[in-house]
This record gives sequence, C-alpha cells and structure tokens, in this order.
Amino acid sequence: MMMNFYNHKIASKPKEKTLKHSRLLFVLLIFTSPFLVAQNTTDVTDKDALSAVLAAKEKAETMGVLVNIAVVDAGANLKAFIRMDDSFLGSIDVAIKKAKTSRYFNIATGDLGKLTQPGGIIYNIELSNNGLVSFPGGVPIKNNKGKIIGAIGVSGGTIEEDHKIATYGAKSILTEKKTK
Repeated sequence: MMMNFYNHKIASKPKEKTLKHSRLLFVLLIFTSPFLVAQNTTDVTDKDALSAVLAAKEKAETMGVLVNIAVVDAGANLKAFIRMDDSFLGSIDVAIKKAKTSRYFNIATGDLGKLTQPGGIIYNIELSNNGLVSFPGGVPIKNNKGKIIGAIGVSGGTIEEDHKIATYGAKSILTEKKTK
C-alpha cells in the first residue's frame, strides 16, 4: 500500500522547539562561515608565522614564562611552532589546539569560552573537531586590512599570560609590515 504524503497532516512543533532549532542553525552558520570563505582568504606567510612565534617567544622570555607557541594558517594547518626549553610537554597539544580553535571560529579562545559555559549557546562544543580549547591563549591573526589570515596559540603560563603573549605575537607582524 502506498502512502499519500501530500494529504498527510504535519504536526506543528511547539514554538520553543522551533526557536531552539533556529538558534542552533544561527550558531552553526556563524561558526562554519570560516570554512565557507577559506578558499578566498590570504594565508599567513611562513615568514610572518615564524616572526609571530619568535615575537611571542621574546615576550614570554621578558615575562619569565615558559610556553609552547603555535601558528596556524587560514585553513587551520600548523605553520610554525616552538617549544621553549623546559616548558610543559602537555602544553604542546594545548597550544596547537588553541590556535586551531581560534581560527575555526575566528575568535579569541577566551571569548569563545564565555559561550561554552553551562547554559551557554554552544555548551560542550569543545567535544567537536577532535577537541577544542575554549580558555584564553588563542588569538586570530589579522592582516593590515583586518582580514583573518591565521591564528596563534600559546600554552604553558597562566591563561592571562598565555593570552597576553599570543596577542603580542599576533600583533607583531602588523607592526613589522607598517615599519617596512
């Protein structure tokens, strides 16, 4: 027996469920947008990636902090990395994941973390993408036009220190280009 789908009544969803689905769709559109435009994005160069890592390392040294520093390109691929002598081995993966997380969502990881708290609109998103890091230390890298071209992740100090070092590294390549 064949069922006639055209005459079948569709049960309406409760308003709350529809609103919840709308919010989820909105969040997915926002957070998947980097993947939709990645082909048209300029990447951080290997020279700039290395420069950002070295600037961040220098900042960490002046602060007396031992960290791991990772830079990813616009496609979230590892572009440059350094592990300072005697820094935590466990921070290697965290630094890389902070950089990737920042690039995946085009946001500082500390700001993302505010959205991932219990009751937040993307609670538990850390479980996606083979693990994300949503605490401070990952920062998008922008070019002089404000376009995101990669991200930097720092791990090994306090979250405040990691964020400060990452921000310094991200901004360093802009300073260099302006003075040249």
